[in-house]
Amino acid sequence: MSHIPGLVRAELRKLFTTRLWWIMLIVTLLLVGVSLGALMAFAGVNQNGGAAPALDTPQWTELAWASGSGAGIFVMILGVVMMTSEFRYQTITGTFLVTPRRGLVILAKLLAGLIVGALFGLAVLIFQAVTVIPAVTIAGGEFSLSASRVPQISIGILATLALYALFGIGLGALVRNQIAGIVAAVVWSYVIESIFTAIPALHGVGKWLPAGAAQALMSIDVDTGLGRPEWLPAWAGALVLVAYGLLFAAVATATTVRRDIT
Repeated sequence: MSHIPGLVRAELRKLFTTRLWWIMLIVTLLLVGVSLGALMAFAGVNQNGGAAPALDTPQWTELAWASGSGAGIFVMILGVVMMTSEFRYQTITGTFLVTPRRGLVILAKLLAGLIVGALFGLAVLIFQAVTVIPAVTIAGGEFSLSASRVPQISIGILATLALYALFGIGLGALVRNQIAGIVAAVVWSYVIESIFTAIPALHGVGKWLPAGAAQALMSIDVDTGLGRPEWLPAWAGALVLVAYGLLFAAVATATTVRRDIT
């Protein structure tokens, strides 16, 4: 276990010496910006007999701050790339020759993924601070950390993005093909999870998915005009996310430790 810090640094160096991480960071912040723009555009708009929260209300701040959790897809893709690039460029052979104990290599990748996800989460929170706070203030509202539950939501975003990177590593270890892994991550996040978490009638299933668990962890129960969501309690959402994290970590280990890499 004494090799773990060095292995984690090696994994982080592999990622941060490429251009991929900052390209993905820019795309992540652009997505969060687009989501915030949409929330601003539809603030206070009536739809389906209900009304979205107005821009100067704590409920709008709550929704806007929680939108950062949607960036999980990009750290998940980074996790996929961190794992599949080893197989794509056959560097996995050299990696395991230097460190024959494969379990330690996978553990280092998982820890590096958690760090990368948390760093992306911090960047998202900083971006939200410089956009949401001025928007609320200009609209005549008062930005309140407690009324909008910003600390709890921020912890949820950090945990969600960190765990989604881990999900990506597990997915990459399972499929090994980079394109297939990225496509699977996009379909999962933008099709399956979006359907089951966006439509209140499907929340019975959606609340057990990672995105639904993340919403539960942040306790987002604001009615956006489509109906009030029914998520798990915050503690149960945290347990579901951790369970998914352990599941994907087990998948990454089980599919790599005994697999032929020649």
